[in-house]
Amino acid sequence: MIIFQYILLLILFLVELATLASFTYWGFSLDKGIFLKVLCGIGSPVSIAVFWGMYLAPKANFPVSPFLQFILKVIIFTLATAALFFSGRNNLAAIFLGVSILTLLLSYLMKV
Repeated sequence: MIIFQYILLLILFLVELATLASFTYWGFSLDKGIFLKVLCGIGSPVSIAVFWGMYLAPKANFPVSPFLQFILKVIIFTLATAALFFSGRNNLAAIFLGVSILTLLLSYLMKV
């Protein structure tokens, strides 16, 4: 059972990294000027990472309840899915949404 929990934590960590990558990809794929591309491509993942570190990380400065943490993660993963979708990566967005929600549900139910 402990091995399954470690594997689940590893997959959840990889999903978190993929979330940051999807926001980066979205920002740099915008059809706007270079300044806006750089601002969104770097600013959006940095702001998500700061928010994650402050409220959702295991050693967060301002920890929230497990249920609110679950809801906030669902919102962030859904936004990352939307970022992939609007970047034109529809299949990847569907796969990402499925993996992220399944992993998040399992980790919430197992209290990992």
